[in-house]
Amino acid sequence: MPDAPSARWSELDRPPLDAAALQAALVRDSRLWRSVEVAEEVGSTNADLAARAADDAPEGTVLVAEHQAAGRGRLDRTWTSPPRAGLTVSVLLRPDVPAARRGWLPLLTGVALAEAVGEVSGVRTSLKWPNDLLAVDGAKLAGILAEASGGAVVVGTGLNVSTRREELPPTATSLSLVTGGAVDRAPVLLAYLRGLERRYLAWTAALGDPVASGLARDYLAWSSTVGTEVAVTLPDGSALTGTATSVDWDGRLVVQTGAGTVELASGDVQHVRTRPAGA
Repeated sequence: MPDAPSARWSELDRPPLDAAALQAALVRDSRLWRSVEVAEEVGSTNADLAARAADDAPEGTVLVAEHQAAGRGRLDRTWTSPPRAGLTVSVLLRPDVPAARRGWLPLLTGVALAEAVGEVSGVRTSLKWPNDLLAVDGAKLAGILAEASGGAVVVGTGLNVSTRREELPPTATSLSLVTGGAVDRAPVLLAYLRGLERRYLAWTAALGDPVASGLARDYLAWSSTVGTEVAVTLPDGSALTGTATSVDWDGRLVVQTGAGTVELASGDVQHVRTRPAGA
């Protein structure tokens, strides 16, 4: 009996990641990464690593899931992806920086991811504050969720790689849809983790200073939010509109509204008028 189409897709176009090869390629010469584990299925990579952090797991622990059954995004939204269709990865970090500076971690992660995606796939992207990677047309390619766990921070990333149109919400896309061809997940993962290490070590060496580490400059270069008219829904359900003018020292979005300037540590941002590419 022939395989079902979904099975053929899974095996041929969605090959499994090779944990041993990833471990050998990443950990040997790394100053940060200590282990890379690839799990066939977990509920949530962030929740798993948070539990390990409570048991004193070392900084630099990396957990990748081929399938995440109970993934979460910001504002407790659920997030799912077909098995092996994307990159679902969480990392355990213990940044020795002032607590207020930790707001830059998801922004730092976004820059590393944007650089990796461009380097490996050639796909042009931008970053929507605080945690989304967007394709040129504004469709969502990836989301980032940073969660404190005691003195540690777990940073999770979900990137759509080979996800098909019918498997995605209307506002999302994948690398394969953008490129029109197959994209190998392993090189993207390695480029992302290496870039994240380089930026994280520079940022922590500067005690979280986004200017001295070069992070603020590079984040603004990737940002499609700063300079854009935005509508923001706040965690308490209230809303505001205005122009996003900058990101401050603590990673907060600065919005100029009719009532004055507001610094936002969190919120659901919608671009009302997107800045033209390259502007």
